[in-house]
Amino acid sequence: MTSGDPVQEGLVASFNRPGGNVTGLSIMSVELGAKRLGLLHELIPGALRVAALINPNSSIAESLIREAQTGASTIGWQVEVVYARTKDEVDAAFGRLGHQRIDAVFISADQFFTRRRVQFAALAAHNRVPAIYSYRPFAEVGGLMSYVPNLPDQYRQLGIYTGRILKGQKPADLPVQAPTKFELVINLQTAKSLGLTIPPDVLAIADEVIE
Repeated sequence: MTSGDPVQEGLVASFNRPGGNVTGLSIMSVELGAKRLGLLHELIPGALRVAALINPNSSIAESLIREAQTGASTIGWQVEVVYARTKDEVDAAFGRLGHQRIDAVFISADQFFTRRRVQFAALAAHNRVPAIYSYRPFAEVGGLMSYVPNLPDQYRQLGIYTGRILKGQKPADLPVQAPTKFELVINLQTAKSLGLTIPPDVLAIADEVIE
């Protein structure tokens, strides 16, 4: 399972025909950037200044930036890219966002960010910046909302693929699968603390509302 593009990362030749001995699932962290920005737009339609927080050390950093910029352009937003690769840089980045009056922030998919999810949620709350995250655990610790592939379903699919390979099928003949189920988690308590009212149509599509 990979969060990036397995073709770009050189793991497979293509999604439909992986070739070699590698196949599996992609959780489409890059491709979902536009959807996450769209959800932010529904929540804060009057936003003008939006930032994308990116770890420059990530192997998919450039792809994440392009996806964020493309998604933002479709809704008339411009995205300011902010980099952070250490705990101190994360602190500094949120400090700048607060001073620059950024209306919202898109937190890109990154394992370092996920490990520091409590720090992210606390900083977003302290600086009163609405944020959307790339993994569910952020919303569980106080982040405003997350939109992600349904990981339990992904793991089930991974188990099915493992079984098929153990029964003799070649990985080269099994296409890399993209997720088909997604989940939107909204932390209503965080929304209230930020003075935000979640639109009814957004609440209606939420898979879980944390109160």
